[in-house]
Amino acid sequence: MQIAVPKEIKNHEYRVALTPTGARELVARGHQVTVQAGAGDGAGFTDAAFEAAGARLEADVARVWDGAELILKVKEPQAEEVARLSAGQTLFTYLHLAAEETLTRGLMESGATCIAYETVTDRQGGLPLLAPMSTVAGRMAVQAGARSLEKAQGGAGVLLPGVPGVAPAKVAVIGGGVVGENAARMALGLGAEVTVLDKSIPRLETLDDRYQGRMKTVFSTADAIDEAVRECDLIVGAVLIPGAAAPKLITREMLTEMKPGSVLVDVAIDQGGCFETSRPTTHTDPTYIVDGIVHYCVANMPGAVARTSTQALTNATMPFVTALADKGWKQALADDPHFAAGLNVHDGRVTYQAVAEAFGLENVEPADLLK
Repeated sequence: MQIAVPKEIKNHEYRVALTPTGARELVARGHQVTVQAGAGDGAGFTDAAFEAAGARLEADVARVWDGAELILKVKEPQAEEVARLSAGQTLFTYLHLAAEETLTRGLMESGATCIAYETVTDRQGGLPLLAPMSTVAGRMAVQAGARSLEKAQGGAGVLLPGVPGVAPAKVAVIGGGVVGENAARMALGLGAEVTVLDKSIPRLETLDDRYQGRMKTVFSTADAIDEAVRECDLIVGAVLIPGAAAPKLITREMLTEMKPGSVLVDVAIDQGGCFETSRPTTHTDPTYIVDGIVHYCVANMPGAVARTSTQALTNATMPFVTALADKGWKQALADDPHFAAGLNVHDGRVTYQAVAEAFGLENVEPADLLK
């Protein structure tokens, strides 16, 4: 199969969809891998390393896309990339379509087959291709929040762990999944007072047992969120409804109850954000202030630690990439219903229920296409 790895063009996105090690595995299986020149530079993977792995380098971006049967990316395609897609091509990347109607319709018009990392499932009900980046984003969220609490960044001038004689900061994490646990773990490690809110009692029990009661676990209700808003210095939004838009859990009106200089970090921004006042930002200009509250809403947080993120992503995606390359998309998805859950768009039709519902579109079940 002809496999293409283009250079990411989203603002400050330094990751690449495949490491040289991954390229070597695919080449060894008889596939041709074309990597756009410079695609791995931001993550520390040189053109020479890809060449040594057997990949072919191509400087002309048009030629990278035009000859590809399978296109591997990290972030959702930007407008100029959507224009390069065509029927018969398979795109495998993060899509987050429920918050992007223009992108959804653009992918439909392309006629391409579009498989989203973030909706592929596993036998345990997890999201194995979202998990590695969720781990990175959760850990980065607290780093970003701690930095944003500094006075020079617009924050209240609060140090997360405090110092002897001064109480630590209070941190609330809304959502106890992969992002939430990793955010809570980081905040706990830095010495903050940490509360995790979630609607799953079994998940709260797991966290309580795993961390031996060192973090508070609270069943998530409107009252519990109100209390967190009033008391906390940093709130991390880590809510996920797979493939669907995130619920708005903190309204603009509620910001007036927060302490001036408090910080909101919205890790759910890829899915529209879980705070009413959230809007996507970039690593170039990561924060803004609304009613005295600092918002950090970078939509590609793991891109800042590109080498770690690229290695973690390739580790997770390679079994699925090899299945696509060896079998083609239709057989690969037919053989694995968990992989089939990743299909979001095919031949002009939406194939993921939450995306269809978000924009009032007809949904086609993947199983109907794989018969």
